[in-house]
Amino acid sequence: MIYLPTYSYSFSQFDKNKHVRAALRETDISHKHAREIALAIKGLSIERARNILDQAIEKKVAIPYRRYHNEVAHRSNIRDGFFSGRFPRKASEEFLRLLDNLESNAEYKGMDLDRLEIVSCVIHKGTKLKRFIPRAMGRSSPKVDTLTHVEIVAKEGKIY
Repeated sequence: MIYLPTYSYSFSQFDKNKHVRAALRETDISHKHAREIALAIKGLSIERARNILDQAIEKKVAIPYRRYHNEVAHRSNIRDGFFSGRFPRKASEEFLRLLDNLESNAEYKGMDLDRLEIVSCVIHKGTKLKRFIPRAMGRSSPKVDTLTHVEIVAKEGKIY
């Protein structure tokens, strides 16, 4: 018998009439980059979040790094008064896919896409993939990759 994992959302005040949600499970992106992107897009409209992610992929506007910023270069084009930042391309592309999914879910529910605001964006560490890298003299070193869960919840509200 095969046992598959069951996942639930961490957003607790979910109302089916007001909120829409989407999730990526077991994604091969850095959880550190994902956390910083999640903080950057929380509280924004979907269109504004998509614009920020597109600019990060094109290396025009950096994503501010608030926690994981040791030895991270300062950028002059960061909004919100932060200095350290990067352009996480792979994680930004996954977030764009997730925003597309969120928009599709909202459209299916009949919500107004222009009034959607991201109220929760949560990152969790997923499964650890444990492998080995062959080394010289018949030895090996461990290689551990951590997969990432991403959850986004949006709400229909006022956009200023």
